[in-house]
Amino acid sequence: MKSLCIKTNNKNSINYILSELENLKIENTYYVLKDFKNFTNIIIHYTGENIDDFYSEISSVLSYLVLDNYEETIFKKILSQNYFYFDKFELETIISICFEILDDNLDFSIDDRFIILFNSFYNYIYYKKKLFLTGFINFRLKKYFLFLENIVDIAVNKYIIEREYIEFISLLKYYINSNKSTCNVVHLLYTSSGSCLFDEHNNLIDTSKIKLDSTYLSDISFSENDYILNALLTLLPQKIIIHIDEPYDDFINTLKLVFEKRIIFEKKLLGFGK
Repeated sequence: MKSLCIKTNNKNSINYILSELENLKIENTYYVLKDFKNFTNIIIHYTGENIDDFYSEISSVLSYLVLDNYEETIFKKILSQNYFYFDKFELETIISICFEILDDNLDFSIDDRFIILFNSFYNYIYYKKKLFLTGFINFRLKKYFLFLENIVDIAVNKYIIEREYIEFISLLKYYINSNKSTCNVVHLLYTSSGSCLFDEHNNLIDTSKIKLDSTYLSDISFSENDYILNALLTLLPQKIIIHIDEPYDDFINTLKLVFEKRIIFEKKLLGFGK
Protein backbone atom coordinates (compact mmCIF):
# COMPACT_ATOMS: atom_id res chain seq x y z
CA MET A 1 0.00 0.00 0.00
CA LYS A 2 1.17 3.53 -0.82
CA SER A 3 0.09 6.54 1.24
CA LEU A 4 0.44 10.28 0.85
CA CYS A 5 -0.39 12.99 3.40
CA ILE A 6 -1.18 16.45 2.06
CA LYS A 7 -1.03 19.12 4.76
CA THR A 8 -2.75 22.49 4.36
CA ASN A 9 -4.87 24.99 6.26
CA ASN A 10 -6.35 26.55 3.13
CA LYS A 11 -10.05 25.69 3.07
CA ASN A 12 -10.42 26.34 -0.65
CA SER A 13 -7.57 23.96 -1.37
CA ILE A 14 -9.02 21.31 0.93
CA ASN A 15 -12.41 21.51 -0.77
CA TYR A 16 -10.80 21.45 -4.20
CA ILE A 17 -8.69 18.36 -3.47
CA LEU A 18 -11.60 16.51 -1.85
CA SER A 19 -13.83 17.27 -4.82
CA GLU A 20 -11.20 15.96 -7.24
CA LEU A 21 -10.59 12.85 -5.15
CA GLU A 22 -14.29 12.05 -5.35
CA ASN A 23 -13.95 11.94 -9.14
CA LEU A 24 -10.59 10.19 -9.23
CA LYS A 25 -10.50 7.71 -12.11
CA ILE A 26 -8.08 5.25 -10.54
CA GLU A 27 -9.50 2.39 -8.42
CA ASN A 28 -8.33 1.17 -5.02
CA THR A 29 -7.87 4.71 -3.75
CA TYR A 30 -9.13 5.80 -0.36
CA TYR A 31 -8.74 8.96 1.67
CA VAL A 32 -9.46 10.30 5.13
CA LEU A 33 -9.53 13.81 6.54
CA LYS A 34 -7.94 14.63 9.90
CA ASP A 35 -8.04 18.08 11.47
CA PHE A 36 -5.23 19.26 13.72
CA LYS A 37 -4.46 22.60 15.36
CA ASN A 38 -2.42 24.09 12.52
CA PHE A 39 -3.14 21.82 9.58
CA THR A 40 -5.75 19.65 8.03
CA ASN A 41 -4.30 16.37 6.80
CA ILE A 42 -5.70 14.76 3.68
CA ILE A 43 -4.38 11.21 3.81
CA ILE A 44 -4.65 9.24 0.60
CA HIS A 45 -4.13 5.45 0.47
CA TYR A 46 -3.62 3.37 -2.63
CA THR A 47 -3.81 -0.42 -2.50
CA GLY A 48 -3.53 -1.20 -6.18
CA GLU A 49 -0.55 -2.17 -8.30
CA ASN A 50 -0.43 0.73 -10.80
CA ILE A 51 1.75 2.97 -8.66
CA ASP A 52 2.73 5.28 -11.54
CA ASP A 53 -0.93 5.85 -12.40
CA PHE A 54 -1.68 6.73 -8.80
CA TYR A 55 1.14 9.28 -8.58
CA SER A 56 0.16 10.69 -11.98
CA GLU A 57 -3.46 11.21 -10.93
CA ILE A 58 -2.50 12.93 -7.67
CA SER A 59 0.10 15.07 -9.45
CA SER A 60 -2.56 16.14 -11.97
CA VAL A 61 -4.98 17.09 -9.19
CA LEU A 62 -2.35 19.20 -7.43
CA SER A 63 -1.19 20.80 -10.70
CA TYR A 64 -4.70 21.91 -11.62
CA LEU A 65 -5.19 23.12 -8.05
CA VAL A 66 -2.28 25.54 -8.52
CA LEU A 67 -3.48 26.63 -11.97
CA ASP A 68 -7.02 27.26 -10.78
CA ASN A 69 -6.47 28.65 -7.30
CA TYR A 70 -2.94 29.99 -6.90
CA GLU A 71 -1.79 31.77 -10.04
CA GLU A 72 -3.23 35.14 -9.07
CA THR A 73 -1.68 34.84 -5.61
CA ILE A 74 1.69 34.05 -7.16
CA PHE A 75 1.41 36.99 -9.56
CA LYS A 76 0.74 39.27 -6.59
CA LYS A 77 3.73 37.86 -4.72
CA ILE A 78 6.05 38.41 -7.69
CA LEU A 79 4.77 41.96 -8.15
CA SER A 80 5.17 42.78 -4.45
CA GLN A 81 8.79 41.61 -4.58
CA ASN A 82 9.89 43.02 -7.94
CA TYR A 83 7.52 45.92 -8.61
CA PHE A 84 6.50 47.15 -5.18
CA TYR A 85 6.42 50.80 -6.35
CA PHE A 86 3.15 50.42 -8.26
CA ASP A 87 -0.03 51.45 -6.46
CA LYS A 88 -3.02 49.15 -5.89
CA PHE A 89 -4.86 50.15 -9.07
CA GLU A 90 -1.74 49.69 -11.19
CA LEU A 91 -1.07 46.27 -9.67
CA GLU A 92 -4.62 45.13 -10.40
CA THR A 93 -4.30 46.35 -13.97
CA ILE A 94 -1.01 44.50 -14.44
CA ILE A 95 -2.49 41.28 -13.05
CA SER A 96 -5.33 41.58 -15.55
CA ILE A 97 -2.75 41.96 -18.32
CA CYS A 98 -0.96 38.85 -17.02
CA PHE A 99 -4.10 36.78 -17.49
CA GLU A 100 -4.70 38.31 -20.91
CA ILE A 101 -1.21 37.14 -21.89
CA LEU A 102 -1.95 33.65 -20.56
CA ASP A 103 -5.20 33.52 -22.55
CA ASP A 104 -3.89 34.95 -25.82
CA ASN A 105 -0.27 33.86 -26.13
CA LEU A 106 0.46 30.31 -27.31
CA ASP A 107 3.95 30.53 -25.81
CA PHE A 108 2.38 30.53 -22.33
CA SER A 109 -0.27 27.86 -22.79
CA ILE A 110 -1.95 26.06 -19.92
CA ASP A 111 -0.39 22.82 -21.19
CA ASP A 112 3.12 24.23 -20.73
CA ARG A 113 2.34 25.39 -17.21
CA PHE A 114 0.68 22.10 -16.36
CA ILE A 115 3.73 20.09 -17.48
CA ILE A 116 6.03 22.17 -15.28
CA LEU A 117 3.76 21.70 -12.27
CA PHE A 118 3.08 18.03 -12.95
CA ASN A 119 6.76 17.15 -13.13
CA SER A 120 7.49 19.04 -9.92
CA PHE A 121 4.72 17.34 -7.95
CA TYR A 122 5.33 13.89 -9.42
CA ASN A 123 9.07 13.92 -8.75
CA TYR A 124 8.40 14.94 -5.16
CA ILE A 125 5.53 12.68 -4.08
CA TYR A 126 7.11 9.66 -5.76
CA TYR A 127 9.73 9.68 -3.01
CA LYS A 128 7.99 11.54 -0.16
CA LYS A 129 5.02 10.61 1.99
CA LYS A 130 4.19 14.09 3.23
CA LEU A 131 3.57 17.28 1.27
CA PHE A 132 3.16 20.65 3.00
CA LEU A 133 1.16 22.33 0.23
CA THR A 134 1.90 26.01 0.93
CA GLY A 135 5.58 25.39 1.55
CA PHE A 136 5.86 23.29 -1.58
CA ILE A 137 4.23 25.98 -3.71
CA ASN A 138 6.40 28.75 -2.27
CA PHE A 139 9.76 27.00 -2.26
CA ARG A 140 9.73 24.02 -4.63
CA LEU A 141 8.13 25.44 -7.76
CA LYS A 142 11.09 27.58 -8.82
CA LYS A 143 10.77 26.74 -12.53
CA TYR A 144 7.07 27.57 -12.43
CA PHE A 145 7.74 30.84 -10.60
CA LEU A 146 10.34 31.79 -13.22
CA PHE A 147 7.76 31.04 -15.90
CA LEU A 148 5.25 33.38 -14.24
CA GLU A 149 7.94 36.02 -13.57
CA ASN A 150 8.53 36.18 -17.31
CA ILE A 151 4.84 36.83 -17.84
CA VAL A 152 4.83 39.54 -15.15
CA ASP A 153 7.80 41.28 -16.79
CA ILE A 154 6.01 41.28 -20.15
CA ALA A 155 2.81 42.56 -18.53
CA VAL A 156 4.65 45.38 -16.74
CA ASN A 157 6.33 46.50 -19.97
CA LYS A 158 3.00 46.42 -21.77
CA TYR A 159 1.36 48.44 -18.99
CA ILE A 160 4.10 51.08 -19.04
CA ILE A 161 3.85 51.43 -22.83
CA GLU A 162 0.06 51.76 -22.64
CA ARG A 163 0.35 54.32 -19.84
CA GLU A 164 2.88 56.35 -21.82
CA TYR A 165 0.63 56.16 -24.86
CA ILE A 166 -2.33 57.54 -22.90
CA GLU A 167 -0.16 60.35 -21.51
CA PHE A 168 1.10 61.03 -25.03
CA ILE A 169 -2.46 61.32 -26.36
CA SER A 170 -3.52 63.58 -23.50
CA LEU A 171 -0.56 65.89 -24.06
CA LEU A 172 -1.29 66.23 -27.78
CA LYS A 173 -5.00 66.86 -27.18
CA TYR A 174 -4.15 69.57 -24.68
CA TYR A 175 -1.80 71.20 -27.17
CA ILE A 176 -4.40 71.10 -29.95
CA ASN A 177 -7.15 72.56 -27.78
CA SER A 178 -4.83 75.32 -26.56
CA ASN A 179 -3.79 76.62 -29.99
CA LYS A 180 -5.58 78.09 -32.98
CA SER A 181 -5.90 76.42 -36.37
CA THR A 182 -3.75 77.86 -39.14
CA CYS A 183 -5.68 76.32 -42.06
CA ASN A 184 -9.11 75.02 -42.91
CA VAL A 185 -8.53 71.65 -44.52
CA VAL A 186 -5.71 69.17 -44.95
CA HIS A 187 -5.99 65.93 -46.93
CA LEU A 188 -4.12 62.84 -45.81
CA LEU A 189 -3.68 60.26 -48.55
CA TYR A 190 -2.84 57.09 -46.63
CA THR A 191 -1.63 53.91 -48.31
CA SER A 192 0.43 50.86 -47.40
CA SER A 193 3.31 52.17 -49.51
CA GLY A 194 3.41 55.61 -47.89
CA SER A 195 1.40 58.65 -46.86
CA CYS A 196 1.20 62.25 -48.16
CA LEU A 197 -0.40 65.48 -47.04
CA PHE A 198 -2.16 67.89 -49.40
CA ASP A 199 -3.62 71.33 -48.75
CA GLU A 200 -7.19 72.34 -49.55
CA HIS A 201 -6.14 73.09 -53.15
CA ASN A 202 -4.73 69.57 -53.56
CA ASN A 203 -1.12 70.78 -53.51
CA LEU A 204 1.46 68.51 -51.91
CA ILE A 205 2.71 69.63 -48.49
CA ASP A 206 6.41 68.99 -47.98
CA THR A 207 6.34 67.60 -44.44
CA SER A 208 10.13 67.34 -44.28
CA LYS A 209 10.41 71.15 -44.30
CA ILE A 210 8.09 71.63 -41.36
CA LYS A 211 10.22 72.04 -38.26
CA LEU A 212 9.82 69.17 -35.81
CA ASP A 213 8.66 70.39 -32.40
CA SER A 214 10.01 67.76 -30.03
CA THR A 215 8.16 69.35 -27.10
CA TYR A 216 4.98 67.64 -28.21
CA LEU A 217 6.43 64.35 -29.32
CA SER A 218 7.58 61.53 -27.09
CA ASP A 219 9.57 58.34 -27.43
CA ILE A 220 6.52 56.82 -29.09
CA SER A 221 7.34 56.72 -32.78
CA PHE A 222 5.40 56.00 -35.95
CA SER A 223 8.59 56.04 -38.08
CA GLU A 224 7.84 57.71 -41.42
CA ASN A 225 4.51 58.97 -40.09
CA ASP A 226 6.26 61.10 -37.45
CA TYR A 227 6.60 63.86 -40.07
CA ILE A 228 2.90 63.58 -40.90
CA LEU A 229 1.94 63.87 -37.25
CA ASN A 230 4.30 66.79 -36.71
CA ALA A 231 2.92 68.60 -39.75
CA LEU A 232 -0.66 68.16 -38.55
CA LEU A 233 0.30 69.43 -35.09
CA THR A 234 1.99 72.45 -36.66
CA LEU A 235 -0.78 73.30 -39.13
CA LEU A 236 -3.63 72.37 -36.77
CA PRO A 237 -6.24 72.21 -39.55
CA GLN A 238 -9.91 72.54 -38.69
CA LYS A 239 -10.60 69.44 -40.77
CA ILE A 240 -8.38 66.49 -41.63
CA ILE A 241 -9.82 64.44 -44.48
CA ILE A 242 -8.23 61.00 -44.51
CA HIS A 243 -8.42 59.12 -47.80
CA ILE A 244 -7.97 55.44 -47.04
CA ASP A 245 -9.35 52.16 -48.32
CA GLU A 246 -7.44 49.86 -45.96
CA PRO A 247 -8.08 48.78 -42.36
CA TYR A 248 -7.10 51.40 -39.80
CA ASP A 249 -3.71 50.84 -38.20
CA ASP A 250 -2.23 52.20 -34.95
CA PHE A 251 -1.29 55.52 -36.52
CA ILE A 252 -4.76 56.20 -37.93
CA ASN A 253 -6.36 55.20 -34.63
CA THR A 254 -4.00 57.60 -32.86
CA LEU A 255 -5.04 60.45 -35.17
CA LYS A 256 -8.67 59.66 -34.36
CA LEU A 257 -7.95 59.90 -30.63
CA VAL A 258 -5.90 63.09 -30.92
CA PHE A 259 -7.91 65.14 -33.41
CA GLU A 260 -11.31 63.64 -32.61
CA LYS A 261 -14.13 65.49 -34.47
CA ARG A 262 -11.70 67.13 -36.88
CA ILE A 263 -11.19 63.77 -38.60
CA ILE A 264 -13.27 62.88 -41.68
CA PHE A 265 -12.83 59.64 -43.63
CA GLU A 266 -13.31 59.30 -47.36
CA LYS A 267 -12.51 56.68 -49.94
CA LYS A 268 -9.02 57.00 -51.35
CA LEU A 269 -9.03 59.56 -54.20
CA LEU A 270 -6.66 60.15 -57.07
CA GLY A 271 -5.58 63.43 -58.61
CA PHE A 272 -3.75 65.04 -55.73
CA GLY A 273 -0.74 67.12 -56.57
CA LYS A 274 -1.81 67.81 -60.18
